[in-house]
Amino acid sequence: MGQIEMLLEEFLYACVGLAIHGFELVGVFIIISAGIKGVVKYAKREADVRLQLAEGMALGLEFKLGSEILRTVVVREFKEVALVAAIIAVRAALTFLIHWEIKNEAGGE
Repeated sequence: MGQIEMLLEEFLYACVGLAIHGFELVGVFIIISAGIKGVVKYAKREADVRLQLAEGMALGLEFKLGSEILRTVVVREFKEVALVAAIIAVRAALTFLIHWEIKNEAGGE
């Protein structure tokens, strides 16, 4: 591999690493924000607490799922691929279940 290819690979890893951390950070902030809003709405006895909390968690999980998908770009060993695939499967299942809950909650009002 030539010098240019090595530099491009290092640049790709750096960009992907920053994007992964950025998506993870955004996802965490969204989930924390949704949790705080949920507690406040619960204390005020508002009716749509579950719906708002589920929507916030779904959005946060989607950002975290995006970071895991990006992580597949930089994995080098099969063990790492299997681990990332398992994490993606769990997060996708959680997102699916939360969207299902949102649909049921919104339809039940």
